[in-house]
Amino acid sequence: MNTIKKVAVGSDHAGFEYKNRLAAYLRERGYEVTDVGCDSEESCHYPIFAHRLCRLIQDGKCDAGILICGTGIGMSIAANKHKGIRAAACSEAFSARLTREHNDANVLCLGARVIDYPTAQSLSELFLTTEFVGGKHATRVAMLADIENGTFKE
Repeated sequence: MNTIKKVAVGSDHAGFEYKNRLAAYLRERGYEVTDVGCDSEESCHYPIFAHRLCRLIQDGKCDAGILICGTGIGMSIAANKHKGIRAAACSEAFSARLTREHNDANVLCLGARVIDYPTAQSLSELFLTTEFVGGKHATRVAMLADIENGTFKE
């Protein structure tokens, strides 16, 4: 059962076209989509949009997010600075599936200069429909939270 219903999307200028296309696609698929920007292909600073998206997830207003920049790497770094965010830059299906199943990732980061749009669309669908398997992986995700909170003990 898919528990992700509310999705935030964001991009910098390099990901603007993919973001708009993905937002429309996800709405057609029945997701409630919140677009945090950017609003054009004019050069902009990706951390702004990563921050906006992550705050929606932290505040419980969105279940997951998709961030798009040139490589997906900058967005993933910016997103992972936020408490409770587990963001992964993915460019193929195996990683997109396992980051949900094993890491309970809540943000997918894509590179518009790395993958074509059909791949971005299929990775987004795979990410949003794959469930976290829990078990030993839940222990590991809890350890990540402990690291984040400064309470990790080996």
